[in-house]
Amino acid sequence: MSIHIIIDGYNLIRQSSVFSALDREDIQRGREALIDALAVYRKMKQHKITVVFDGINAPAFSPNKDRIKGISIRFSRNGETADTVIKKMTVVEKEKALVVSSDRQVLHFAACQGCAIIESPVFEEKMATAGYKNLTGFDDETGWMPTTKKKGPAKRLSKRKRRDRIKIKKL
Repeated sequence: MSIHIIIDGYNLIRQSSVFSALDREDIQRGREALIDALAVYRKMKQHKITVVFDGINAPAFSPNKDRIKGISIRFSRNGETADTVIKKMTVVEKEKALVVSSDRQVLHFAACQGCAIIESPVFEEKMATAGYKNLTGFDDETGWMPTTKKKGPAKRLSKRKRRDRIKIKKL
């Protein structure tokens, strides 16, 4: 099953120490750095990625939809916020989507639509970990670890939470 990662662009940029420093210098540099990092991540993981930005700070003469380095980029229209665009996308995508944001309202709406959710700093950490594993060839998920911990139906997560966990593990 393919995952469509929908990212609240400025939210991720402003939550990140690396991207926010570039964003404070020049908003365009912050956007470009995020897109470059996502393009590298996409090469490793092959997920469909859409970044949604508020149209207020859009570059002059930019279209509402664009595609750069395999990353879909959407700017909200006049009088519309990126949060509204993300909510519309989650209604369409439903369980296929994973929403990245730290905005509680967006995350709650996405979860109600059946989407998996992850906060921006956690996603940034997952991107960094994937990059590290790719460079070093290190994969800590292989191999069996003996344990005496008991597992069974009483400890089992709900079906929806197990599905969300699988999506997040694919990051």
